[in-house]
Amino acid sequence: MSHMTDGRLPGRGRTHVRAGSGRGDDRAADPATDGDAGRDSGERGPGQGDRAGPMDLRLVPPALAAWATTALTLDTPAGWTAGIAVVCLLGGVVLLRTRRSGRQRRAVWRLGRRLERFAWARASLAAVLLSVAAAAVSAGLHGADVRRGPVPELARRYATVTAEIEVSGDPWLSRPQVHGDHAAPLAVLARAEVRRVEQSDGTSARTRTPVLLVVDADVPAPEGSAARGGRRARDGWLGLLPSTRLRVAGRLAPTLTSGDRTAAVLRVRGRPEPRIVAGPSGSQRLAGRLRAGLRKASDPLPGDARALLPGLVVGDTSRITPELDEAFKETDLTHTLAVSGSNLTILLALLIGPPGLAQRAERRGLAPRLGLSLRATALFAAVLTLGFVIVCRPDPSVLRAAACGAVALLALATGRRRSLVPALATAVLLLVLYDPWLAHSYGFLLSVLATGALLVLAPGWSEALRRRGVPPRLAEALAAAAAAQAVCAPVTAVLSARVSLVAVPCNLLAEVAVAPATVLGFAALVTAPVAMTLAKALAWCAGWPTGWIAAVARTGAALPGAGVAWPGSWPGALALAAITVAVVPAGRRLSRHPWWSGLLGVLLVLVVVRPVPLTRVITGWPPPGWRFAMCDVGQGDATVLATGEGAGVVVDAGPDPALVDHCLRQLGIRRIPLLVLTHFHADHVAGLTGVLRGRSVAAIETTGFEEPADQAEFVRREAAARHIPLTQAVAGEERRTGPLSWRVLWPPPSTPSPWDPRVPAWPGPVPEPDGPNDASVAMLVRVGGLRLLLLGDLEPPAQQALARSPAAAELAGVDVLKVAHHGSAYQDPDLIRLVAPRVALISCGTGNPYGHPAPATVAALRSGGALVLRTDRDGALAVGGTGGAEGNLRVTKD
Repeated sequence: MSHMTDGRLPGRGRTHVRAGSGRGDDRAADPATDGDAGRDSGERGPGQGDRAGPMDLRLVPPALAAWATTALTLDTPAGWTAGIAVVCLLGGVVLLRTRRSGRQRRAVWRLGRRLERFAWARASLAAVLLSVAAAAVSAGLHGADVRRGPVPELARRYATVTAEIEVSGDPWLSRPQVHGDHAAPLAVLARAEVRRVEQSDGTSARTRTPVLLVVDADVPAPEGSAARGGRRARDGWLGLLPSTRLRVAGRLAPTLTSGDRTAAVLRVRGRPEPRIVAGPSGSQRLAGRLRAGLRKASDPLPGDARALLPGLVVGDTSRITPELDEAFKETDLTHTLAVSGSNLTILLALLIGPPGLAQRAERRGLAPRLGLSLRATALFAAVLTLGFVIVCRPDPSVLRAAACGAVALLALATGRRRSLVPALATAVLLLVLYDPWLAHSYGFLLSVLATGALLVLAPGWSEALRRRGVPPRLAEALAAAAAAQAVCAPVTAVLSARVSLVAVPCNLLAEVAVAPATVLGFAALVTAPVAMTLAKALAWCAGWPTGWIAAVARTGAALPGAGVAWPGSWPGALALAAITVAVVPAGRRLSRHPWWSGLLGVLLVLVVVRPVPLTRVITGWPPPGWRFAMCDVGQGDATVLATGEGAGVVVDAGPDPALVDHCLRQLGIRRIPLLVLTHFHADHVAGLTGVLRGRSVAAIETTGFEEPADQAEFVRREAAARHIPLTQAVAGEERRTGPLSWRVLWPPPSTPSPWDPRVPAWPGPVPEPDGPNDASVAMLVRVGGLRLLLLGDLEPPAQQALARSPAAAELAGVDVLKVAHHGSAYQDPDLIRLVAPRVALISCGTGNPYGHPAPATVAALRSGGALVLRTDRDGALAVGGTGGAEGNLRVTKD
């Protein structure tokens, strides 16, 4: 007959022992639990058990020592590295082999634990020294791999070579960058290993040197790839799988930074054409088919979900737009776009069920339903982990994710706080010895810090919240998000020069959707090769939580106070860490005073939301009654003409979406009846997505001179994607919206405007524009008694023609002049004398390489009596008041 005994063991919780059953393996007692299974799964969180003794930190010093040694010795000369390894190895061996004499042993017996602690310290020091020796050897060997062979020397000579390379990671597109008035063309980047290099004189050598592959847009796709010619050439390069071998010709160049696993940069040339000499391995082909199947299954989803689902599941970020990526960065949700340990943890938790029951007879999940024993479950979990690594690519970031995920799973499965920190330290030690380059990886640092925070800080914080009446699940989620943010924020500040104020709530809101999106996404991944219809249905289901995560990121990033600027340096990180250490104890005391806590919560909400009326009262920006604002967007143009509460005509978008979006948020602009893009240079249109972010735009008006072609195509594509009508501005066109009216002065039409028959043809011959600048849209604006002249980037030929045009009489003595072309030296002095503005505003970037604004231009404006202000020194500028010689004209600096 079955019976039950109930007893307590010293230093342990209550243990239930069931007799009369032969399935002892599956009914192993969990000494970290207290109470029955229901209480275990519902009331206890990870890390609450096994609190009988202090935290076990013995492996932490060796792990940290190995990490630091690896980071410092990767670039160290071989002699120094060998010396460090030998000295530390000898020191560790000496400490371990030192034996006590009989007298010492009797002294230890008499003095007891005091000398035993000294013996423990000696063993710990030996472990640290041996770890340092091992790290120095590993770092020295890996560093030598990068420096050895002919490739580094050829790179220093910028030699042209023919090389056989093996792709070692998924190719990706470079980020869009604006250089002056043009956008740098996108290039395909990929990490690869040079296996054989042949110089121009015919000499060749075998090697194994890591390089960064750079493929420009004009390079054809490799011969033998699926895509060939035109725009599909880029797709051919992006479709290359790891382990693919190619033969390419190109120029080697040294890397810009030291301490990287890359020995050189290889810029591929189009002649002779690259060709594939060996296809990818079988495992990579399988992984490629699975990833392609997931992309195909997610094709019918809405834009954000379509882009995010492959990234969330397998780290495939090829569809993530820069705008969406920026939103995730501003809300500190970037970890959801990359393969992380949480992905694997979710899958394994699905297998074993509720974590607290992993080792109990009452365990749940798929494993017991499939009849798997504990050993079979462990084997199946190992196979699942291996498949995860293969599908998500066995590169260092995925290996890091697998290791950290295994540690997190251990935390969930055992609930033993004391055993988890040693497990994390062991993972760190083994990973930096296996791949020393991780010691220089910010991603690795953030993963370790976040995992450590979840193991060390989160359990205590969760328990404190529950004591104050917070529901258990909410307390655990809130404690985990807060602990990870507190520990990782200093490192994030170094990377982004900002601190997110919405990271914790955004992570809490997104966390509820991560698990269902991951599980459904992996189900779609597995079923896509055999049942695409079912895979699309699963992807459709996954699209809902995935879309929710994207919506959280976009909403959080759109808040005016989503983040605050912070020094992007290690001293700044230390300062933030010190502030965090000081704030946490204060927060504990504050939690005992609900009224003060509520007041501070309301203040934080106001700081994040920043309602325009309140912000105006506190900061004075934007000033009340402002009519015209010039945004500080660096080396570019973006201006706003107020047309009513929350609305404004925007002229140009600047070079950076984030900067123009920030400016419009500060001004409270939510509706844009018209967006005027004066010409298609990148410093005026590249920020278009920032203007469109979260705002309704009724129409976009541009110049008829569609050069550069790539930027003109970019504008057309963005307008079409949002169904915004696109028109062309011509001289003589007049418009009005609210209190604002304007007349287009330039460019001149050669025939009556097809959009407005009232616009007459230009009198006399139409000057041929000498490039995009001379085709800029110029406007004379009237608002609230003010007259403003916006000249775009017009240069002297167009300025002279404008000064001789029938509209010249209206230009005399304007109130505000937006100086053409960022105040460059190419100005027509006759036009400046004719206009004679009271205020001249110049938009230019700090330290720009063009010397804008030119001293001669500033002097000419000041000699005419103008007050000259510039964004590089004065920041954003706003104009208000009334016009005319007797008017009260006000200019406010942000």
